[in-house]
Amino acid sequence: MGELLDRLNAMDSRPRAPGEPIRSVADQAAQAFRSASQRVNEAIEAVREPGMPLDTVSRWTREAPLQALAAAFLVGVIMSRRR
Repeated sequence: MGELLDRLNAMDSRPRAPGEPIRSVADQAAQAFRSASQRVNEAIEAVREPGMPLDTVSRWTREAPLQALAAAFLVGVIMSRRR
């Protein structure tokens, strides 16, 4: 969140070029959100490459869906009892 605010403040403080239209704060926020969303999507794609953890987990889930559901349930039970 701090990075977003810093970026928005930097956009407000930079001088406007002579033909550049005035952008509203909503436009700037939307641009910052798109940029952050793109970085998250790139990170997810990198983790889904073959041999990476997300690929391995998704492959295990497709091969044994019932066992994966049981393991997720047990992890949830263990985590909820700790609190």
